[in-house]
Amino acid sequence: MDKEKQEKKSFHVMINAIKKSNMTAMAVVLVVMIIIASIVSPYFLNVYNLQSVLRDLAFIGMIGIAQSLLLLVGELDLSVGKIACLSGILSGMLMVHAGINPWLALAIGLLLGLLFGFINGIIITRLRLNSMVATIGMQGIYGGINLVITKGKAITGVPEQIQFLGKKSLGPIPIPFIICLIVLVVILFIVKKTKTGRYIYAIGNSKEAAKILGIKVDKIRVMIYSIVGFISALAGILYVCRLGSAQTAIGEAWPMNSIAASVIGGIALTGGVGNPAGALIGAAVITIIQNIIVLFGVNSYWQAAVSGIVVVLAISFSSISAIVREDRQKRIKLN
Repeated sequence: MDKEKQEKKSFHVMINAIKKSNMTAMAVVLVVMIIIASIVSPYFLNVYNLQSVLRDLAFIGMIGIAQSLLLLVGELDLSVGKIACLSGILSGMLMVHAGINPWLALAIGLLLGLLFGFINGIIITRLRLNSMVATIGMQGIYGGINLVITKGKAITGVPEQIQFLGKKSLGPIPIPFIICLIVLVVILFIVKKTKTGRYIYAIGNSKEAAKILGIKVDKIRVMIYSIVGFISALAGILYVCRLGSAQTAIGEAWPMNSIAASVIGGIALTGGVGNPAGALIGAAVITIIQNIIVLFGVNSYWQAAVSGIVVVLAISFSSISAIVREDRQKRIKLN
């Protein structure tokens, strides 16, 4: 009976967290942005441009979905870009320099990403480190390894037989975006249909309360870091397939963009509130803004500034919504 009560409580925590998210509002904003972009630029609805947008969205979306899992438990990973880059480079080196079968090298790269994420999780949980500080350090380690093994040079000559994963489309839809949607479906299944998903929301609301309920908090946290590492590696390897080479610059902006996408999509930085699907909506907002900047010939250096402005606005919107919600609850109690 206690176990059933625990599961019901975790389920209600998850439902309330999803309801509090401003994901729906951001979805409306996204639709309005698409309409405005279509009106102000005759090139926006061009098939080639839309495919380019979806291809860019796939990478930010995948990393954003992964990051959203960590944000749901009140943590984050700033090493996602370097994990993606290192996994892609190691996979590329196995294909090009070691002559290993490209598909086997790809699988090894994914497993390495899983391992890097696992290492992050173990270090943070066992040593009780702050996730932001720890992953900044790990970012430096993974980035340093990237430079040591490549000497700053790109790994060229990636076999053409796997390049279709990053370059080709299935009908009008780019393959990376299809893979991104598959990742989202799998993550949503874990979050909404499994006990682990309910526990994630419970941990995000209160780690101490979750421990009292009997939830293995650290085990779940390590599992999430491992998943994040795996998805980061997937994005990195797909980007290598897109470029046809493994470069040390892969994933530079992904940590910031993934956090921005999650926050814009309604994931609370404090944990326990939001829906991973919101991260894809947030990623779409960022991608469309960047695409509009390119279409209007604005200096590309403004992209980072605009992304930062969007993050601040999204966080402000989230905070204002929370303040308004608290005021309403207080008024209801008084009345």
